[in-house]
Amino acid sequence: MTTRNISPNVQTFSVIVDTLCKEGKDKEAHGVLDLMIQRGVEPNTITYNALMDGYCLVGKIANARKVLKFMKARGCEPDVFTYNILINGYIKTKRIDEALGLFKDMPCRGLNPNIVTYNTVIGGLCSVGRPLHACVLLDEMQSYGQQPNLVTYATLLKCLCEEKRLDEALLLFKMIEENGLVPNIAIYTILIDGMCKAGKLDAAKELLSSLPMKGLRPDTRSYTIMINGLCKEGKLEEATELLDKMEPKGCLPNGCTYNIIVQAFLHKDEITKAIELLRVMLVRGFSADVWTTNLLVNLLCDDRLDPPHKEVLQKFFGNT
Repeated sequence: MTTRNISPNVQTFSVIVDTLCKEGKDKEAHGVLDLMIQRGVEPNTITYNALMDGYCLVGKIANARKVLKFMKARGCEPDVFTYNILINGYIKTKRIDEALGLFKDMPCRGLNPNIVTYNTVIGGLCSVGRPLHACVLLDEMQSYGQQPNLVTYATLLKCLCEEKRLDEALLLFKMIEENGLVPNIAIYTILIDGMCKAGKLDAAKELLSSLPMKGLRPDTRSYTIMINGLCKEGKLEEATELLDKMEPKGCLPNGCTYNIIVQAFLHKDEITKAIELLRVMLVRGFSADVWTTNLLVNLLCDDRLDPPHKEVLQKFFGNT
C-alpha cells in the first residue's frame, strides 16, 4: 500500500490488528498499533477493543488492562464492548471479583451493561459455584429493564441443577414461561439432568416423554442424560430399553451413550451384556473413554473371562 502512496486508514489498520489477534499474534498486533500512531493515524475504540480481545484470548489480561489505560490517556473512551471483552477475559481465568469490579464500574462511566455483559457475569458466577449471587444479578438486570434470554436462563438453570437446588431450578423454569420465552430442548435437557441428579427419575422420565407434545424432539444428549440417570440408580433394564428406542425415533446414540451403559453393566458384573454393546461400538467405530478402558483392562486380566469375550476385548483394543 505505502509503495503505491496509499495510506491505510484507521479501518484498515483495525482489520489488520483484529486478524493478527485472532491468529494469536498479539505482539505483531501491538506493533501495528504503534505503527498507526507513528504515521499519525489515531486508533479508535474498535482498534483498541481488537487488541484487548487478542490479549484476553491468550490470557494476557494485564496487557489488556494496560491497553485500556493507554486508550483513556489518549482520549479514547471505552465502550460496552471494551468492558465485555475485559470482563470475559477475567472470567475465563476465574478472576471473578476483578470481573465484578469492572462490571460495577460501568454505570460510573455512563455505560449500561447489555445482555452479553449480564450473561458473561452470570456465567462466571455460576462457574465458581455462586448461584445465589447469580440469581441476585438476574433480578437486578430485570429491574434495569434488561430482559434475560434463554442463554441467561440456561446458564443459571444448569448451575442450580449441578448444585442440586432442584426446587429453585423449577421456580426459575416457571419464570422462563412467565416471561414469554419458549424453552428449547437445551433447557429441558438441563432440567431432566437436574431431576436425575436429585433422584427424581420418574419426573425426569415424564418430562422426557412429554417433549414431543411440546413440539420438541429429544436429542442424543437428552437420551444420554436420562440413560445415565437410570444407570446410576441401577435400572439397567430401563436404560437398555431407552437405548433401543433411540434409533427408531430418529436419534442415534453416540460414543458417550454407549460408554455410560457399558460401564454400568461392567460395574454390575453383567459381562455378557457389556460385551454385546462393545460389539456394537466396534461396528460403529466408537472408542472407549478412560473410565471404560480401565474397567476393560481389569476385565481382560481376569482369568475367568470366556475366550469369545476375551477375543472381543482384544479386537476392541486393537480398534482403539
